[in-house]
Amino acid sequence: MTKPNTLKVGLIQHACDADRAVNLALTEQGIREASRQGAKLVLLQELHTSLYFCQVEDTRNFDLAETIPGPTTAHLGKLAKELGIVLVSSLFERRAAGLYHNTAVVFETDGSIAGKYRKMHIPDDPGYYEKFYFTPGDLGFNPITTSIGRLGVLVCWDQWYPEAARLMTLAGADLLLYPTAIGWDPRDNEPEKRQQRDAWMTIQRGHAIANGLPVLACNRVGFEPAPGQAEHGSLFWGSSFIAGPQGEILAEAPSGKPTVLVTEIDMARSEQVRRIWPYLRDRRIDTYGEITKRYRD
Repeated sequence: MTKPNTLKVGLIQHACDADRAVNLALTEQGIREASRQGAKLVLLQELHTSLYFCQVEDTRNFDLAETIPGPTTAHLGKLAKELGIVLVSSLFERRAAGLYHNTAVVFETDGSIAGKYRKMHIPDDPGYYEKFYFTPGDLGFNPITTSIGRLGVLVCWDQWYPEAARLMTLAGADLLLYPTAIGWDPRDNEPEKRQQRDAWMTIQRGHAIANGLPVLACNRVGFEPAPGQAEHGSLFWGSSFIAGPQGEILAEAPSGKPTVLVTEIDMARSEQVRRIWPYLRDRRIDTYGEITKRYRD
């Protein structure tokens, strides 16, 4: 596989609706616009075919899940082939009755499924009751090989864990990608909102720096009320961004506006950065055994 020296990438940030067809139409519109602007790799936000249903525990929401391959992968694969792009989607996977995953799917330029990643870290917090819905991933931290490079695809809550980014890097990832659905509680005050958003960006920029890799993070926008509690819910803060291998922001979307964010990445820069900041060389792998413990008592 010959890697391109530069790669134009696109992130599709939009609000979601209860109607799957509306969401897919918005997603397709964004993908086509990113392709029109020259993007060869397009990343979609987490669970882009529905509202963020994990605000509540409700068994009826399992009806939103679908098989992989399935109707959405067929639709997106056809689109990837038509446009000649590598496309990264995030879907609610029905693996079997009672067994579901939060799964990212990567489509090659010919429309085939190049690989998938099942979300490994599953949160269980107010408004984010994902453990009710998702079985932790069992595919490991393995980059997906495509015609434009090896993609280290992770999903949302994974973005807070440096171990996940490092393991993708050690397996040869050329890029780290994070489809995301993260937002504020509208009751939070403005300083708290700024701190949360800044923390979210900082940790992912840190992964870029620590691993010498570009990072793509794609988040949704819009207020989604909690079922039965119209005054409560999640205000998704958008702010999708692309960072270079020193954590530098190459492009950033607004916090509250649907956006097709496209920019060019210098794929040779990781090699240059790693030569002057050789973190992989200087890791003391002989001393890290206790990292696998829950806590050092």
